[in-house]
Amino acid sequence: MTEQEQLIEDLKKVVCTAAAAAKDFVGTGEKEAGDQAAVDAMRAAFEQAHMDAVVRVGEGEKDEAPMLYVGEKLGNGKGLKLDIAVDPVEGTSLMAAGKPNAIAVVAATDQGKFWDAGSAYYMNKIVVGSEAKGAIDITQSATENLKSIAAATGKKVEDLVIYVLDKPRHVELRKEIEACGAKVDLHAEGDVIGSVLALMPDSEVDALMGIGGAPEAVITAAAVLALGGDMQGQLAPQQEEERAGLLSEGTDISKVLYLHDLVRSDWAVFAAAGVTSGELLEGPMDSTSDEILVEYLIIGPDADQVENDFYPLLAD
Repeated sequence: MTEQEQLIEDLKKVVCTAAAAAKDFVGTGEKEAGDQAAVDAMRAAFEQAHMDAVVRVGEGEKDEAPMLYVGEKLGNGKGLKLDIAVDPVEGTSLMAAGKPNAIAVVAATDQGKFWDAGSAYYMNKIVVGSEAKGAIDITQSATENLKSIAAATGKKVEDLVIYVLDKPRHVELRKEIEACGAKVDLHAEGDVIGSVLALMPDSEVDALMGIGGAPEAVITAAAVLALGGDMQGQLAPQQEEERAGLLSEGTDISKVLYLHDLVRSDWAVFAAAGVTSGELLEGPMDSTSDEILVEYLIIGPDADQVENDFYPLLAD
């Protein structure tokens, strides 16, 4: 087994273990407890992984332990030197409410090659699949981008489906998309899963647009790179505290961040497992009295390499 094949096996176990740990909290309203269970399971799985890794995007800072914090070392210290980006449960509110599309997710690339989000919490993003690569420009209006995406994909603007988070900040974006005749696919949470849907050729989603998490942009970028899609972003601080922190770090808020800024490597791996059943993945299900099946999706590291299957885990 090559080191990258071992990496895929390790990340598969990591996300599936985290998703299975969150299973008991689906629909309970216990958002924090479910997230913590996934964190603990993910950390334990990483301890057995054959890698020399550091968390570049995590759940918090070191003083917020036991969350998976930025700078934390993962793996057995052997094998590939890696940057890791994690979200043990993307969509904790979805998990707590028993709603679709909560996932456990991890991304990896060469050490030192993931973008450092610093004080950034929010980013305006556009994500498209390979057919629309080179057709987006985040400095232009949604209208202009929709026209370009339609032209690149051979569709009418009216046929496009755009994934948008259902947030007050997106009221005007929604109006503009709808005024063009395109369909808005609204979701309460989950800009990572929305981006992956935009990348998948058999999905109805053509693009993700709008302001979501800045750290999540790194996880998204791993999937974009692996599937040959395209992505652009600009930081979009939502509070003065965030803006002040970025300025104190010398960050140019207006700078356009391209895919090669977010992942400065020629490869990346994206791994996700279903926590609740949704458009991309099914939630964990009992197989036998002592076994749980967890559906996972692995994208990368090679171009167009996608693996989607069920991973068996022993029930507690």
